[in-house]
Amino acid sequence: MESAPTQRPPNRRRLPARLKAGLALSALLAIALLLINQLLHTPQAPQGIVNLQLAGNAAHTRDILQSWSPQQQAWARVSLLLDFLLVALYSATLLLLTRHLLKDRPGVRERTAGRWVIILFALAAVSDCVENLLLLNNLKEPDDLLSLIATFSALVKFTGLLLGSAGLVIIRAARRHPLTHA
Repeated sequence: MESAPTQRPPNRRRLPARLKAGLALSALLAIALLLINQLLHTPQAPQGIVNLQLAGNAAHTRDILQSWSPQQQAWARVSLLLDFLLVALYSATLLLLTRHLLKDRPGVRERTAGRWVIILFALAAVSDCVENLLLLNNLKEPDDLLSLIATFSALVKFTGLLLGSAGLVIIRAARRHPLTHA
């Protein structure tokens, strides 16, 4: 007597393959960028490229660039170029994660929060790209305006990522604690 194969109900906790791949690739590239950043630590730039991102004016930018050897400046350029790839990866991954968390949440509040989270992540990605372009241009001849706008873009990026992540936590908490019990 042959029995029909039993099918398991879909596991709602499983992450989609594309989301897993995005998380893994984003993590690998972030680790690579962190390793490159270790090469950029100097007394004038104790946090490496982050100090360049937040320099704020041409004089501070020039001090950081002068503290780096030509090889370190080349690594800074590589880091900024690789960051464009990371922006594409993390923005796509965060979009997939947001959609995954909203999959079984039909509520208006959750959908509205999800839209705001997506907007915040998109704003962070655009700000990150603007920041990278400005910093690449600032590597040649530092300029006060470019440094200031790059710093502002970095702050917008960090704020967007932080608030978007907080929104994901709120959406996730709403999934775990529905308002009505079935």
